[in-house]
Amino acid sequence: MIVPRDASEIHSELEKAGRVSDYMELTELMVDTVQREESSGAHFRTEYQTEEGEAKWNHASFCCSSAWGWNNNPSSSMLNKEKLIGTLTPSVQSYK
Repeated sequence: MIVPRDASEIHSELEKAGRVSDYMELTELMVDTVQREESSGAHFRTEYQTEEGEAKWNHASFCCSSAWGWNNNPSSSMLNKEKLIGTLTPSVQSYK
């Protein structure tokens, strides 16, 4: 990679590296969805569907908000989950 000496020059290689970083973050999000053993809304997995082809929800395990915690070491990042608290009772939705 060649770094330009003049700050006014566009550094396209550095821009490409930034895009690779964006793709890596997207990959981490996609890997997170693999561990979800359910189908819900836009997150539909064929292995988790009812006999009628509807989404098979798993509210007991996945009725939460989750986010990966970043600590500058991808191999030791932690998945943080918080249960959703409120007055609504989860129910199975039908998209038919």
